[in-house]
Amino acid sequence: MVFGRGRKAKQEQPTDPGETREAAADVAGDGAAASGAATGRAATGPFDVSEIEDQDGYVDLGALLIAPSEGLQLRLEVEEATQRVVAVTMDLNGSSLQLQAFAAPRSEGLWDEIREQIGQSVGSQGGQVEEIQGGFGTELLAKLPASGSDGSHGYRVARFIGVDGPRWFLRGVFGGEAAVDREAAAGLEGLFRQIVVVRGENPMPPRDLLQLRLPKENAVPAPQSAPDLSRPERGPETTQIG
Repeated sequence: MVFGRGRKAKQEQPTDPGETREAAADVAGDGAAASGAATGRAATGPFDVSEIEDQDGYVDLGALLIAPSEGLQLRLEVEEATQRVVAVTMDLNGSSLQLQAFAAPRSEGLWDEIREQIGQSVGSQGGQVEEIQGGFGTELLAKLPASGSDGSHGYRVARFIGVDGPRWFLRGVFGGEAAVDREAAAGLEGLFRQIVVVRGENPMPPRDLLQLRLPKENAVPAPQSAPDLSRPERGPETTQIG
């Protein structure tokens, strides 16, 4: 696994989703429905830190623990003004998955409301969104106007997934082939299910970004199936939808 480092535009709220440039970077209902959703997630992932036996073998990024995998590259998106890490992007086989984790209310999830706000944001830019069903429940497929280097006009596509956990919300944004091809997305979807969210016990307002950080040097031994970790380097920039 290899680390890179990117620059990130200002973004703390999950209502203003990120999208990666080519050169770069269930809703928990109430009552029985909420209980069923939580049970399903806890069985299939992504997981809360309380649901795993130990943290050994993960890449520790603070709020997120990532399982190493052969061919996987991680890019840490850094906000220039504060130099804090605000997102992690997983690159695998030519596709990407941007990750952000947020604080959430104890009694309800955020994904219903956030999907609506993403749709409004994309629509205001002349784009289109479509709700689709996938392995993580209701997803959003977003198409936004884009211009090619030759002056041609078309669309860029991003697929949004969201998972509500205990007092946290995890959002993923697929880019590249994984945004439009389920087979191409399979590897990243599998890695997404292995993510562990570390919410922490401190009270936080809903939608506040959970704190990410650079991995501690030599804290995680690289498995035989993965290359050694390298220190972060400055990489391409991540843009926003919204």
